[in-house]
Amino acid sequence: MHMSAHTHYQAELDAGRFCIQQCSQCQKHVFTPRELCPHCGASPLRWVRAGGMGTVYSTSTIHRKPEAGGNYNVAIIDLDEDVRMMSRVEDESPDAVFIGQRVQARVVQKEGRGLVVFQPVGEQGAAA
Repeated sequence: MHMSAHTHYQAELDAGRFCIQQCSQCQKHVFTPRELCPHCGASPLRWVRAGGMGTVYSTSTIHRKPEAGGNYNVAIIDLDEDVRMMSRVEDESPDAVFIGQRVQARVVQKEGRGLVVFQPVGEQGAAA
C-alpha cells in the first residue's frame, strides 16, 4: 500500500527521526512533504535526514494564562537545507527568541506523536 508523503514524514518523526525530502533530479530539498518536486517537477523524491540547524525567520509569542500552560513561542525557521518550516523554540523565554537566532532541531514525543521543536544554539547576541 502506498504511504502518503505526509504519513511517511510523521512515521519518521514518531520513530524519532527528522527527515525531509530531496529531489534526485535537481538536488534541492523539499518541505512540506509532497509527491513531486516543486522546483523541477521530478518524481519520486527521496527521504534524507535533516541536518537540523536553522535560523529564526520570524517569531511570535502566543499569550496564555499560566493555568493553560503559559506563554509559548511560534516561529518560522529557515533550515540550512533552504526550506522553511513552522515550529517553536523551546528552552528559552518566548520573548527572548529573535529573528536571525541560530537554532537546532530535536524531535520530542507529545501524546505519542513525534514533533520537531528547536532550541537555541550556543551564545547568542550577548549584550555588550
